[in-house]
Amino acid sequence: MAKKSKTYFNWSSGKDSALALYYLLQQNEFAVDLLLTTINAHYNRVSMHGLPRNVLEAQVKSIGIPLDILEVPENPSMEDYNNLMGTKMEQLKSEGFTHAAFGDIFLEDLKVYREQMLASVGIETIFPIWKRDTSELLKEFFHLGFRAVIVCINNSKLDASFLGQELSPELLDRLPKDVDPCGENGEFHTFCFDGPIFKHPIAFELGEKVFKTYDNPSDKENSIRFGFCDIVLKTASS
Repeated sequence: MAKKSKTYFNWSSGKDSALALYYLLQQNEFAVDLLLTTINAHYNRVSMHGLPRNVLEAQVKSIGIPLDILEVPENPSMEDYNNLMGTKMEQLKSEGFTHAAFGDIFLEDLKVYREQMLASVGIETIFPIWKRDTSELLKEFFHLGFRAVIVCINNSKLDASFLGQELSPELLDRLPKDVDPCGENGEFHTFCFDGPIFKHPIAFELGEKVFKTYDNPSDKENSIRFGFCDIVLKTASS
């Protein structure tokens, strides 16, 4: 039997990562030995998604694959991020990893960026759900028994009523026409809490909803407002 390629998966904690990891685990070519997640060290939360570190750790424990965390500062420049990620990639390469997998679907510039970054250290890239139709992906997501809630929205695309809502065919029907079903253009992000890659569902409750405004690097005149719904782990007494 051919030796499987030692692979790490770039884990975002959301639905696209969950589905891409599921498909990758069905293949016999790759041994997924690590999940890598970027954490904003200032907030101690998953970058972009805003998921608390302890919820991420509970999620990954249920998956059963070791977790590695890349910590970045509150507002890293692209140079800062590249330097931190470059160091992490060199470390993983030295540990014998030959492949890195992602849950990207159709953002060409992001795919090229990842390929070039990893090629610089001799690691090959895998994109299990690349160019899949996002409506069909969501149908498969539901059919397989995955479940996820919306934890972050771009407030220019979605209103606050979507925060904390569980993804469902009915919810997707309510999405504005210009919002991708998978939020692939950054319209929303999710927390996946159940499905075939988990040993058990993650027990949680919805916490506070907050809104924050950020500068738009591509449009200095217009800032971007994001909404976040906190996720709180349930304890035995809650």
